[in-house]
Amino acid sequence: MNTATEMTFPGSGLLASKMPGHWLLARLGKRVLRPGGLEMTRAMLQALNIQSSDDVVEFAPGLGVTARMTISRHPKSYIAVEEDPSAASRVSQILSGSRQQCVTGTAAETGLKNMSATVVYGEAMLSMQGPEQKRRIISEACRLLKPGGRYAIHELCLVPDDLDETIKQEIKHSLSHAIHVGTRPLTRAEWRTVLETEGFSIQAEALRPMRLLEPDRLIQDEGFWGALHFGWNLLRDGNARRRVLEMRRVFMKNRAHLAAIMLVGIKQTTHDDAAALTLT
Repeated sequence: MNTATEMTFPGSGLLASKMPGHWLLARLGKRVLRPGGLEMTRAMLQALNIQSSDDVVEFAPGLGVTARMTISRHPKSYIAVEEDPSAASRVSQILSGSRQQCVTGTAAETGLKNMSATVVYGEAMLSMQGPEQKRRIISEACRLLKPGGRYAIHELCLVPDDLDETIKQEIKHSLSHAIHVGTRPLTRAEWRTVLETEGFSIQAEALRPMRLLEPDRLIQDEGFWGALHFGWNLLRDGNARRRVLEMRRVFMKNRAHLAAIMLVGIKQTTHDDAAALTLT
């Protein structure tokens, strides 16, 4: 067994009834934990068009699935920022060389240099933040990027844009209760607005159904044997099975109003950026 496999998952010391939903799924063998699955992650990376000249920063890489896909594009540099030490250790195992590293920190306060990146992205993490923390994280992405740099998100989305506020709150409450993590997704228009307010011009957008725990999506994301392994682990663990079935019931109940969204924004040049570039 290799070192990465032997490592514990974040939250592994918790009971299945208490563990955050995404880490419970990971413990059961699910590796793709993004709302739009691998297909939307691939669409995000294609829209970002990462090249050998790019300096890339990833917020909250989790199990490192997207990190591997990014590294395969051979960017000039790659830095992952992960708050959870266990997750950071797992991601570090797939990195090599001085131009690839994982630092322990928060997406809202990375400690990285101003305008040190040309690409920043994060998946399935803003949806779990309140309005002010969303703003701080997006603002940090803007700070890290050089003018013209690209910032991408892949998040949970509420549909349609004019969804009744009472229904929004009911969905957020039921998701938070099932996943055991505060969940605050936005509508498509709201996601666009929060990026634009922090200085980004939207370049690319995609929406797709949120079908994280559907059998066909499991096979698409995990492969046949990976999906079988996940199902076997689910059958053997009654407490985990009850949690996962509860999550799936909530997803199914609200499927008409749940989607996955991918947005890519371009950082607009500000007077401060222009002055800083002149000094350098």
